[in-house]
Amino acid sequence: MTVKKSEPNYTHVKQLLRKMEPEVAASFSYKQRKALQKAINTRGWNNHKIDFRPTLALPFLPWSFYFVFLGGLNRRTLSSTERVSAAIMFIIALLICGLILLGTLFVLLYLLKSWLGIDVFSNESLGLWDQFKALFW
Repeated sequence: MTVKKSEPNYTHVKQLLRKMEPEVAASFSYKQRKALQKAINTRGWNNHKIDFRPTLALPFLPWSFYFVFLGGLNRRTLSSTERVSAAIMFIIALLICGLILLGTLFVLLYLLKSWLGIDVFSNESLGLWDQFKALFW
């Protein structure tokens, strides 16, 4: 692989060509390497709506670690294991939303019961009605 002086520093293309057999890598022309760089730079999969990459560097360790949290519309096809994990995550999300909704419903029903003056267990109270009244009355 011969690189011309006027050729920009295409690090991704160089990395890609280093992984090839030397005679195959040397067969790429300047125009082909430029086309490879353009194709690499126009990847649609590296643009995410949520891209959070915090780094954790501990002073007593010689390494630093990074965590990646990405979010956005998935445009690629999923493998079978990814489909299974996506289904599990969907079920977990449904359960969490259902529990939050159920908890909110119970609190609203309790407040309605207290507002109507219904006393299921005498001298027993969660104190929600008193806090609600103190907050809004």
